[in-house]
Amino acid sequence: MKQYLLSIYQPDGPTPPPEVLEGIVEKLDTLNADLKTAGAWVFAGGLHPPTTATVLRAVDGGTLVTDGPYAEGKEHLGGFTIITAPDLDAALAWGGRLADAVAPLPVEVRPFRA
Repeated sequence: MKQYLLSIYQPDGPTPPPEVLEGIVEKLDTLNADLKTAGAWVFAGGLHPPTTATVLRAVDGGTLVTDGPYAEGKEHLGGFTIITAPDLDAALAWGGRLADAVAPLPVEVRPFRA
């Protein structure tokens, strides 16, 4: 089985209100339960905002440490799920369910290298 990364991208800005998040969390819980039942779930998690990031860069034999995201943009990685699937079509089916759960946010499906 191959592993795939399902990435959720969200716009920069405030977190949606609790009444919006409750429905999303409920759908994600159902999806994660289905992934586990199917034996496809490996790991999933939501991330703090990019402002909490620390960037490390090797420079002249040392490590340069800077605050904030490496790249600035209008969207950032908000969460991810790692799954196993027999092929890309199966991974895309799970990715479609994830996209439905977090709509209207986009989901990227990407295979890991072997």
